[in-house]
Amino acid sequence: MTDITVPEGRAAQLSAIEESGWGQPFRFLQPHNLAFWVYLLGVGGGALTMLRYFGPRAAFYTPALAGGILLFGLYLVPWLLLLRHHNRFTAQPAGLLATGFVWGGVAATFWIALPANSALLEIWAKVGGTSFAADWAAGLTAPINEEWGKALGLVLLIGLAPRLVRSAYDGFIIGAYIGLGFQVFEDVLYVYNGATQLYGVDQLGSSLQVFLTRGAAGIVSHALFSAIFCAGLMWVLGRTPGERNVVRGVLTMLMAMVFHFSWDDMAGLSGGGIAAAFLPFVIAAIELTALFYVLRHAAQQERAWTRSLLAPELETGAIDPALLDAVSGLRKDRKAYRKHLHSRSKARHLLEAATDLSRELARAHGAETPAVTHARSELHRLHNTT
Repeated sequence: MTDITVPEGRAAQLSAIEESGWGQPFRFLQPHNLAFWVYLLGVGGGALTMLRYFGPRAAFYTPALAGGILLFGLYLVPWLLLLRHHNRFTAQPAGLLATGFVWGGVAATFWIALPANSALLEIWAKVGGTSFAADWAAGLTAPINEEWGKALGLVLLIGLAPRLVRSAYDGFIIGAYIGLGFQVFEDVLYVYNGATQLYGVDQLGSSLQVFLTRGAAGIVSHALFSAIFCAGLMWVLGRTPGERNVVRGVLTMLMAMVFHFSWDDMAGLSGGGIAAAFLPFVIAAIELTALFYVLRHAAQQERAWTRSLLAPELETGAIDPALLDAVSGLRKDRKAYRKHLHSRSKARHLLEAATDLSRELARAHGAETPAVTHARSELHRLHNTT
């Protein structure tokens, strides 16, 4: 059992709810908020750029566009399921995440990256020559324009929902959604460009080819870059008491940009030799290792909030110490809990029910409501199920 008193536990619970902002609604329409109008300017400008880019020849390349939208729309499904799984500590509202996704797909891609990249690529070609530009221009351009363009979406969401976007973990999750939006819209753009390069020949075939190559590379692409970059930005901003760490934040942001550079300039780094065959796998392994490292450290504050929020439930019997450790812990803690119960399915149901109770407690600001009572009774029922 816990060694803190009931009043202390209750105070920590209310503090966790207040600091995390969990349970607060997200309201997009805020006509008196400057961030709202900047967001509309970016998305509106991106939408106009997108229409101008696709518009003149969209009818001729309809098979390619339709194929790209369908394939990458299906590609979204496992990504959304994965991110939903990770959006479990003081979970962000779906509306806020969708707002970030749209910024990444429309504003960051077409309003910022497309014109900025085109201009800078031409400058690198003039400065260093065509050979230099072919090897290095993409990596010297995209990590700056694209990462900061996507991160601007996070800054605007802070302006729109200052009580919801608080921790490095919030930055990680929101950044992943913004990066995923950028990734999917950019991939459809690649499908379209591929079809135009072939003058419309075998449009469905070229769409499938782009889907296979870009889809495989997407595992360690924009969603990963932005998750890391935005977690670092939140460490720099330090919106949660005690979480600010400027050095860690800057290094994390630079790491995301280096990963982006490495991916875009793979040919230049490999020198075109045999290294080109295995270098992508080496870089991917390093990126995934770094991703999980950042994720683990970014989640520390969120896990502490979850523990504080549920600790008073030890007194009600709805939560026991083992379940509290699992629901607020790491993967190894959840694995240990499954072994403790000798039942994977029961452990999963109890963890889900504990998360539901924490969500209802946050929405009720710690008060007793019918929803809280129901969530607590469901935990009691599951505990008594063999």
